[in-house]
Formats: sequence, C-alpha cells, structure tokens
Amino acid sequence: MLRLTLICSLCLWLTMASAVNLDSLWGVWNDKSQPDTNRLKAMNKIAWYGYLFSQPDSAFYFAQLEYDLAEATGNKKRMSDALNTQGTAFWIQGNYEQGLEYHDKSLKKREEIGDKKGIASSLGNIGNIYYEQGKHKQALEYYDKSLKIQEEIGDKQGMSYIMNNIGKIYHDQGDYAKAIDYYTRSLKIAEETGDKMGMTDSYNNIGLIYQNQGDFAKAIGYYTRSLKIREELGDKKGIATSLNNIGEIYHRQGDYAKAIDYYNRGLKIFEELGDKKGIAGSLNNIGLIYKDQGDYAKALEKSTKALSISQEIGNVANIKYTSKNLWETYKKLGKHRQALEMHELYIEMRDSILSIENKEAIIQQEFKHKYEKEQALADAKHQEQMALSAEREKRQQLIAWSAGGGLVMVLLFAFFILNRLQVTRRQKKVIEEQKQKVEQQKQVVEEQKQKVEEQKKDITDSIRYAENIQRALLPTIENLKDALPDGFILFQPKDIVSGDFYWMQHHNDRVYLAACDCTGHGVPGAFMSMIGSSLLDEAVVEKGITKPNEIFFEVRKGFINALKQTGEAGQQKDGMDATLIAWDKQSTLQVAAAYSPVIIIRKGEIQELKPDRQPVGFFTGAQKPFTHHELKLEKGDTLYIFSDGYPDQFGGKKDKKFMMKNFKKLLLSIQDKTMNEQKTILETTLAEWKGDT
Repeated sequence: MLRLTLICSLCLWLTMASAVNLDSLWGVWNDKSQPDTNRLKAMNKIAWYGYLFSQPDSAFYFAQLEYDLAEATGNKKRMSDALNTQGTAFWIQGNYEQGLEYHDKSLKKREEIGDKKGIASSLGNIGNIYYEQGKHKQALEYYDKSLKIQEEIGDKQGMSYIMNNIGKIYHDQGDYAKAIDYYTRSLKIAEETGDKMGMTDSYNNIGLIYQNQGDFAKAIGYYTRSLKIREELGDKKGIATSLNNIGEIYHRQGDYAKAIDYYNRGLKIFEELGDKKGIAGSLNNIGLIYKDQGDYAKALEKSTKALSISQEIGNVANIKYTSKNLWETYKKLGKHRQALEMHELYIEMRDSILSIENKEAIIQQEFKHKYEKEQALADAKHQEQMALSAEREKRQQLIAWSAGGGLVMVLLFAFFILNRLQVTRRQKKVIEEQKQKVEQQKQVVEEQKQKVEEQKKDITDSIRYAENIQRALLPTIENLKDALPDGFILFQPKDIVSGDFYWMQHHNDRVYLAACDCTGHGVPGAFMSMIGSSLLDEAVVEKGITKPNEIFFEVRKGFINALKQTGEAGQQKDGMDATLIAWDKQSTLQVAAAYSPVIIIRKGEIQELKPDRQPVGFFTGAQKPFTHHELKLEKGDTLYIFSDGYPDQFGGKKDKKFMMKNFKKLLLSIQDKTMNEQKTILETTLAEWKGDT
C-alpha cells in the first residue's frame, strides 16, 4: 500500500527535536521567576519539537500543562497553540474524532484573537482529518479557506503545505498530472524558504507518482532523498513512511526479503509512536507479501488485524487497500462468502473516494479559487480606471477655473506690485540694519557655544582621567585570580566614575577583600572611594590591623578626620556601606559588615549574615564597635559580597527596584553553573532588567 505524506500545517513547524535543546527549555519552564510568556513558549517547544513525533501521549500531557498556565494567565494565543498540539497528537495516533474536536477548539480561539496565521494552520489541520476520513469535499473546502488566508498574509511555507495536501487529493483521484503539478509547486516554495520538512514530504509524494507510473528507479531516488532528510530531522513518523514506500518498491520488484524487512522496520516505529494508521498500513503491506508467497494463514492474520484498526479509526483509504487484499486472499482459499463481503467493502470504499460528489467538489473548488483570484484582479483594474477618469475630469475643471481666475489675478497682481515697490524700498533699509545686528548676535552665540563645548570637553577629559586614577586603585584581574581562582568580580559603574569600588590586599599570608559603596555618585562618590581605598590600605599595611571589625573602626576614624566631621547641623555625613572579609589558608573566614549583608549558599540553601546597622563613617548616635564574625567554610560553599547596586537597580515593565528577594532567588538558581557562567547570567539578567537588550 502506497503511503502519501500529509503535511500538518502548524505555523510553528520549522525543525524537529534534534535542533532543540530540551535541557535549556526545561530550565526555563522550571524557573518560576521567568516571565509567564517565556515559560509558555518553552513548554510549547518541549511538547511540539521534543515529544510530538516520537511520544504523542507525552506531548498531549505537556501541552495540557501549557494550556493550564495559559488559561490561568489569560494568554489565548498559547491556549490555542496547546490545543493545536493536542489535536495533532490525536491525528498522529489515528484518533480522528478527538483530533477534529481539539483542532476546532484551537480554531475558535484563534478566530477570537484574530491570529490569521494560526487560523490558516487550524483550517489546514482540520482539512487533513477530513482527508484521512475520505471526505475529500470537506477537506478541499478547508484547504481552500486556508490557502486564501496564506496568500493574503504572504505565508509561503503555509502555501507550500496546503499545495502538497491538495496534490494528494488529485493523486487519490488518479489525476497524476495535476497531482505532480501541485507537488512541484510545493517543493519549489520549500526549497526557496529552506523548509526541509516541506521538501522531504514533496520528495516522498513525487516518488509515489513515479512508482504508480512504473518508473521504480526515479521513485526510489525520491524516496531515498526524503528518508535522508527525515533522519537528519529526527522525524520518526516520516522515517517510517519512507521505509514502507521503499519496501513497496522491493515488493513490486519481487524482492520479498528486502520488502518485508523495510515493512517491519516501519511497523516498529509506528508502534512506538502509537500511530494506528501507520500500524494498519504496515500490517496490510506485510499481509500482501505473505499472500504473494502463498502463506494465506499469515496473510489473513496480518490483514484482518489491519482492517480492524482501520475501521476503528475510520481511515477510508486503509480500509479500501486492506479489504481488497482480504478479498483476493479469501478467493485464493476458496472462501467465497468472505471474499464477496470483502469485495463489496472494497467497492464501497473505492466508490466513496472516487465518488462523483468528490470529483465535482474538486472541480468546483478549483474553478472557484481561480475565479475569485481573477475577479479580484478585475476589480482592482476597474478601480484603477475609475480613479484615472476622475483625475482627468478634475484636472480639466481645474484648468478652466485657473484660466478665469488667472486673468483676475494678473490685474490684481499688477496693482499689488506697484504698491509693494514703494513699501519694499522702506523695508529694505530696515532689514539691512536688522541683519547686521543678527550677524553680530550670531557671532556672540557661536563664541559662547564654543566656550561651553571646550569647557564640557575639559570636564569630560578630567572625569576620564579621574576614571583612570580610580581604576588604577582597583585590584588587577590577575591579583584577584591569584587570590580567588574560583570566583568573579561584577563591576558596572553607572557613571564614568563611581562611588562603588572593590578592594583587595594580600598581607602576611592573609587575604583581605571588600565590596564598598561610598556616599555620593559620580565624581563626589569617586573622591570618597579613593579616600576609602587609601584608608583600608593604611589600616592593614601600615598599622597592621588584622580583624575586619577593627579595620572598619580605624577607617571610620580616618573618614571623620579627613572630612573634618563634627556632627554640626547641616553637615554632610559621609562614609561608606561595606563588607570586608579576611581569610587564611585554613578556610577560616573573618567578616565585618556595615549595612551590607553577606550571602552564603550551602547545599542549595541560603545563609545570610546580617550586617551592623551603621556605616563606616560618621553618623548620629553612639559610635559603636563593629561586630566580629568568624565562619568556617565547607567544600561546595559559595559566598557573595556586594553593594546595593544590583538589588536597588530600577527596571522591568513597571520601572521598580529588582529587590533583594529576587536577587537571592537568582543567586540560588545559578548554583549549578561555573563562576564564569554565573557572572554571564548576572550580567544578562541585569541588562534585560534595565532594558539594555
């Protein structure tokens, strides 16, 4: 039995699962901090590309997950996509009635939201089910509606799919010339758009035409090209179809061993997919082999099972082929009553497909489509001619009015010119004087503009120079890597220079690292950061202080002295929020934190070290000592110190702060990544939040 390829015209069908990274898609779906639209898009791809053509039952389940979330969030587009996936899963398994029900639901949703591409896709998929049921008239009606929309919106890929499916109907009617015309037009579009799925289906169907015409060499050439692409795409249903068709060639050539091998390979795949139509077709092909070999018992076993499945799913074409096989087998066995029953069933199914109603419907739909296209062109031409005629009449009226009005205007203009000559002489003198004044003022403005630009350049150059100085005070990447081989620094100042800075010192076999946020932004903040960095160096290197809390206390005194802070009313209270850690080779960590917490992630859980509620600098109230913390790190721990820049970054749809709770969730979600990957994710998330992408 020949196996034509019917294309399911879903607008999302671009490649198969081999091109999809399911792990990354599952990562998006399971990350509930992701926007709902991203999670829905990921689940749609998981169901369609990952499972539909290999595990339709699983695809149905995952599409239901997509539908439930889409319904909860009011996303009708994704609800319709989920229903489309479920309808296609039923179609693949040969459950046509439920497939029709789900595709109809999808169509209604898409009509509600005006999704033209989706509407065309659903119409095509409903046409596919009517085709499988042998209802060619209804199939053509839906194909025609789909094709009109695709031509209207310029969806070439959709046009290619529908042309292929219309070609199948001509094929079934025995009109091979028109069938191959549609297949070739479909193939041309698929090759232009790089649509491998469309190409492989057209190759398969063109091969069937040559097989019917007895040109087996060309047929197997097209089948092989189709099979190769299907294997590249991982299209299991398509692979099984190609295997059956190649088996049919060997069967026709009398090589039964090869034929039955190909049929069995195809059957195994159809059984894995739960594709009842494919199972029935493969069983009938195997039954034909046994019949031709004279093993009528096995032929009856296979073909009877094939007929039962075909009748269960209502596939008219399969019933036709299988009943014919059973009729010939029963006749060989001399079982005339059963042979007569099968012959009558075969004639009924054949006449159903080749009915006058179906043929008339094909002709009617073809001429209707051509007429509507020609009528549209004629209407457009008529409108163009009417517009040209109206324009000519308008120009003639305008010329007549212009001639009469022109004479009056000449007389008025002559009088006006005489009057204006006198006025012009007086105004010319005034204008010349004003022009001289404007030129003088313009020169003054240009000089002022040039001075402003020079001043702006001087200021910018100065700030750039300050940036070089500030960055020179920061630890080098090499020094940081020596001290922290498995770590990273994320530093993205808002302005050219910044009040945020990071500091590191390696002294007496101990490493000191701080993340600091000075008061002020831009240039003032940068001055404060230079003071802070110098005071930290002085406390550790010159004064030999080792404990972070005592270092902070010494730096606070340094700020107060350097800035001459006395606490008088109106005086600025400058300083910095900071976290300072110190450690030795024994993994013992000493910590002091001023307004900035420390986050440690251990075995998938967040531990937060709360900071002192006072800055490193002058503030109103008693100048209390900073708390001394000691931590014993364990293998696998990840420790983060940071300023408030990331959690306090404004952005998102509502231009609100990122917030500390979201920052913690983000850190927890990236624990399975390397340090470089973590840094990249943090940078990307921040850019997206700010709207820089």
